[in-house]
Amino acid sequence: MTETTAPTGTHVHHMRQVLLWPLRLMPATGADHTHQRPWEVLRALGDAGGSPWREVVDEFNGDAANFHERHYNEFVTFLPYVQRFLYGEARTGRGETGGAGMRVFRRHDVAQVRVTAHADAVPVTLSIVHTDLYFFFDVDVVMLNVEVSADDLELAEAQDLLYRFGRGYPAGWDGEGKALHCMHSVEWLDAQGQVLSRSDAQQRDTFLAHVCEKRAPRIAAHWQFMLEPLVYDLGDEPGALRYRQIEYYRMPVMAYLAVQDPRALSREDFIRLGLVTGQGRGALPYSEQHLNDFERQVCYDRFWGGSGAAPAAINDTRYLCSGLSLIVVGAAGSDFFCCRDRGVLAQFRHQHFLLFLIAHLQKSSLLMFSDRLAEALNCLNVVDANSVRRFKRRIRSSFEGFLRFTHRYWFKDISEQTLVRALYQMCATQLGLERLHAEVKVRVEDMNGYLEADSLRRQANTVVRLTVVTIFGLIGTVTTGFLGMNLLAEADAPMSRRLWIFGVVFVVTTVLTAYTMIKSKRLSDFLDVLSDERLPFWTKMKALVGVWRAEQS
Repeated sequence: MTETTAPTGTHVHHMRQVLLWPLRLMPATGADHTHQRPWEVLRALGDAGGSPWREVVDEFNGDAANFHERHYNEFVTFLPYVQRFLYGEARTGRGETGGAGMRVFRRHDVAQVRVTAHADAVPVTLSIVHTDLYFFFDVDVVMLNVEVSADDLELAEAQDLLYRFGRGYPAGWDGEGKALHCMHSVEWLDAQGQVLSRSDAQQRDTFLAHVCEKRAPRIAAHWQFMLEPLVYDLGDEPGALRYRQIEYYRMPVMAYLAVQDPRALSREDFIRLGLVTGQGRGALPYSEQHLNDFERQVCYDRFWGGSGAAPAAINDTRYLCSGLSLIVVGAAGSDFFCCRDRGVLAQFRHQHFLLFLIAHLQKSSLLMFSDRLAEALNCLNVVDANSVRRFKRRIRSSFEGFLRFTHRYWFKDISEQTLVRALYQMCATQLGLERLHAEVKVRVEDMNGYLEADSLRRQANTVVRLTVVTIFGLIGTVTTGFLGMNLLAEADAPMSRRLWIFGVVFVVTTVLTAYTMIKSKRLSDFLDVLSDERLPFWTKMKALVGVWRAEQS
């Protein structure tokens, strides 16, 4: 708390905020990294001492003594095919094939973050629980995951943290040059409290110049630091691992709030939390007409009501899911709600985080495939054979990648547990995953269908040309080969003379064949006219003359 005031019913005793930022990985450059997967490059950089990231040896992969009940509860929550994606299979371990579908890296040098919401606000220091990078097989997506915690906050402070903290860059600036909708200042701190990096949101001219020059937003300095040695692809820094923004600059966010009295929160408070609109001043953030279905669309109230079969300890728990956010609010006095091993806090950090990650992996992957198709089409030059070949390779690669994504990561249900299943369905519905998947699937199939049709067209043209050459070559073949007749009796001529005649005939035949191939399209049209019994003789002769007539534009 920033002031020594008595706690109110809306006082937040403990808060967890989880940011999940999906980014698109760009193809590696340089001979040393072309055939390496991104996590292999990052692992090598860490081994060389140039990266703070280290691969996580988690509870499912390490010593059984570190495997706790909360990890078991996490595992059994999901259906078998989701378990194989998340944890791999024991008979193959977590290797490159047959293992888990993702790699996780963690950095430990950043211990705290000091944030200032406004220029005249008191700074708040948050503890960094962990900072991870998630890589996925067969998908060029990386996810930055930052979890922070704080104790003893006012509800307004918590609302501002949710609203302002997870932004990749400022949305704009006011008349005084102050950054809008983001933290006035963000500082990453080490364990000793030393500043490792700070935000530059107030440097308006730098952001404006970058957009003017690059036609792309500039990632804020503190987020660039957090992602190093990954570098922004549209920046000037060299680096083997490069990324681009793929979704909105506001990061998807999860939050856990243990408040003094959840019943003391007003409808406005829940709306501002569920839609992540920041603190208010006693008024709804939007019109009442716009918010009249808020409870139906955003709230999951199975454990909100004070009655029913649920234990009394969790009857004051409310879940808010808008797709881009997943918030759980409950009573700080409830042992079950605050339990880190079996309660809601454990579920929030394990099961609920994974369902949120899966939903946003699906969305970001589909957007990535859509971007790749658009880029391939933009680079296509139909008069350049090399460009056409590159286009075909990129489209076929995207088609193969989409098939692998669909079979590895595309789930319509991830659990049979009612709460997890309901929250996942709410996330999927709010994010429009079904519609997005159908749209990208149609685009990929259209592109692949175009390649197949183009291949068939080229084969048909080749067959037509070969047929024309065969038909006209048949005339000479039958004529010269009738009854084995030779026009020139040169069988007993000297070898030199026979070789000379052979060379002349070979050259003439080759030229005639090539010329026939050149004219094969028009000769094919002539053969079509010639075979039409309904056309008069003079029309057929005009078609023959048209074989050598100059084409009119």
